[in-house]
Amino acid sequence: MDRKVLLALYDKEQRIDIEYPDLFKEVNRGVVRFTGPVERHSSSFVLYSRLTDENADDVIRAQIAYYRRYGLPFEWKVYDHDTPPDLRERLLVHGFKPRERDAIMVLNMREASMAILQPVEEDVRRLTEPGQVKILIALLEDVWQTDFSGLRTLLEEDLWKRPSFSSIYTAYVDNVPACVGWIQFPENSQFASLWGGSTLPQYRDRGLYKAVMATRVQEAIRKGYSFLTIDASRMSRPIAEKYGFHLLTYAHACMWHPKQRDS
Repeated sequence: MDRKVLLALYDKEQRIDIEYPDLFKEVNRGVVRFTGPVERHSSSFVLYSRLTDENADDVIRAQIAYYRRYGLPFEWKVYDHDTPPDLRERLLVHGFKPRERDAIMVLNMREASMAILQPVEEDVRRLTEPGQVKILIALLEDVWQTDFSGLRTLLEEDLWKRPSFSSIYTAYVDNVPACVGWIQFPENSQFASLWGGSTLPQYRDRGLYKAVMATRVQEAIRKGYSFLTIDASRMSRPIAEKYGFHLLTYAHACMWHPKQRDS
C-alpha cells in the first residue's frame, strides 16, 4: 500500500475514529481529545489535530483552559504531518514539555518476518486477572524508574471490564518475570497496536522481547487484523525493523501540567 494512503488510513482509524473505553471523547475545532477520570492522571490527551496558522494558538489555549478547569495534566501528540508545521514549537511556547520522539512503525501482516511467526518456545504467559497487573507494573517501574500507577488502573480495568480489548503478556526466566508487553485491539479498525515492550537489563539478549512480540503478532493475525503499529523508541526501532515493521511517521509527545502557565 502506498505510504500516503496508509498514513491517511492510520490517521482515520487510529487517531480520528478510534474509541477508548471509559474515556470521554470530543471532536471540536479540528481537535480529537480524550479525557479520563481524575484518578487516571495519565489518560487525558489530544490525539489528533488539524489546525491552521491563523487558529492554532487560540485552539491550543482552549485545550489548556479545558484541562485546567478539571485540574488534569494532558498530552498533545504531534505527528510530523500535522498542521501547522510549527505546531510542536507553538506548544512549547505555551508551556508544554517535550518528550522523546517516537517512530511510528507499521507492520503489514502479510510482510511479517517468519522469525516472529514461528511457535514461541519461551515461557510467555498471558495475564488474565486484574490482580496480576502488578507484575507488569513492577517490571516497568524497575526498567524505566517511573511511576506507572495510572497505567495500572487502566490495565486492571481492561482485564476486568473488557478482556477482549487488551492482551497482556509476561515472559519468565526460572519463574521470574523478565519481559512484558501488551497489545490493544480497537473495534472497527484494521490496526492493532503494541505497547510497553520492556525487558529487565539482566535478562536482555535472550530473545525474550522477540518472544513477547511474536506472541502478540500471532494473536493479532488470528483475530484478523491487517496492520500492527508500534510507537518505537530509538532502542526498539531496529528490532521492529528486523521483523518487518516500516517507518510511517514520527510523533512528538508534549506534556502540559495544570501547575504550568499558558503564555
